[in-house]
Amino acid sequence: MTLQQLRYVVMIAAKGTLSEAAKSLFITQPSLSEALNSLEGELGITIFRRNNKGMTLTQEGEEFLGYARQVLEQTELIEEKYMNKKPGKREFAVSCQHYSFAVEAFVDLLNNHKEDEYEFHLRETQTFALIQDVSKLRSEIGILYLNKFNETIIQRTLKENNLSFHPLFKATPHVFLGSHSPLANKKKITLEDLAPYPRLSYEQTDRNSFYFSEEILSTRDVKKDLVVTDRATLFNLLIGMDGYTFSTGVISEELNGPNIVSIPLDVDDYMLIGYLTHDKTNLSPLAKEYIECLKAHTEN
Repeated sequence: MTLQQLRYVVMIAAKGTLSEAAKSLFITQPSLSEALNSLEGELGITIFRRNNKGMTLTQEGEEFLGYARQVLEQTELIEEKYMNKKPGKREFAVSCQHYSFAVEAFVDLLNNHKEDEYEFHLRETQTFALIQDVSKLRSEIGILYLNKFNETIIQRTLKENNLSFHPLFKATPHVFLGSHSPLANKKKITLEDLAPYPRLSYEQTDRNSFYFSEEILSTRDVKKDLVVTDRATLFNLLIGMDGYTFSTGVISEELNGPNIVSIPLDVDDYMLIGYLTHDKTNLSPLAKEYIECLKAHTEN
C-alpha cells in the first residue's frame, strides 16, 4: 500500500467515476483501475462498488476512506514542517445535533483560517447519523448530549462504534420560545404551562428511538407534536405557532436573531453536552483547534 494509492481512493470517492478521477490525477483510466484493484487485493476488501452510474463506497470502503484521509493529512503536515512544502487544502468535518454554539465555534475556526485553502464540513444531523459519521471517520468530531434517560443506550452505542464521549458542560434544561409567546415573560416554565402549545422536535428518521431524541422528555405524551429536520424551520415554527422546544439554554442572538428566548424549565433533569472522538485515531490540529473554540463558547 502506498500514499499514491490512498490519494487515488480519495480522488475516486470525490469524483464518483474512474474516468473523472483519472482526468484529475493525469493518469489513464486503466492505470487507475489497476492500482485500485491491486490495493483491494492487498487489503482483502472491496472499497468501491462498480455500477453503470459510477463508483460508490462500500461500508468497508467508507471506513477505509476515513483512515486514508487521516494518513494523507498527517503526511502533509510532515512535508510542510520538514520539506518546506506549501500547505495543501485544509480538510475538516464535524457532525452535531442542532446547537448554535457548535456553529459559533465553527465560525471561529473559519475565521482563524481565512487565508488558507480549505474544505470544511458542518453537518447538523440526526443523532445516530452523527455517531456513524464519527465512527466511519466522515467527521472527526461529533457533538451530542447525555442525560439520565439516554446515557446507558448512547454509551453502549458509542462503545460498539469505538467512540468516546468527552464532556464540555452540564446544562439545566431550558425552553426555547418565540419572543411573542404568551409564556415569554415567565422566569421559569412548568410542564403544565406548556400543555396548550405545540412541541417542536427534530426528526430521527429510521432511528426514531426515544433514546436518540435531541430533546429531553421525549417519551412525554403531548396533544400537539411538530417534527422538523432543520433548525431554521424549527425556529420559524416557534415564532409562528407559539411552539416550544427543549434545549440547553445556550443560544446566539447574533446567529439566531432576537426573536427566540430561552427560559429555565422547572424539572429535575440535566443535559451533559460533549463531543465524540474515534478511539483508534489521533485528532488532527484542526480538530484540536475546533475543540478549543467549542470550549470558549461553552465555558461559564
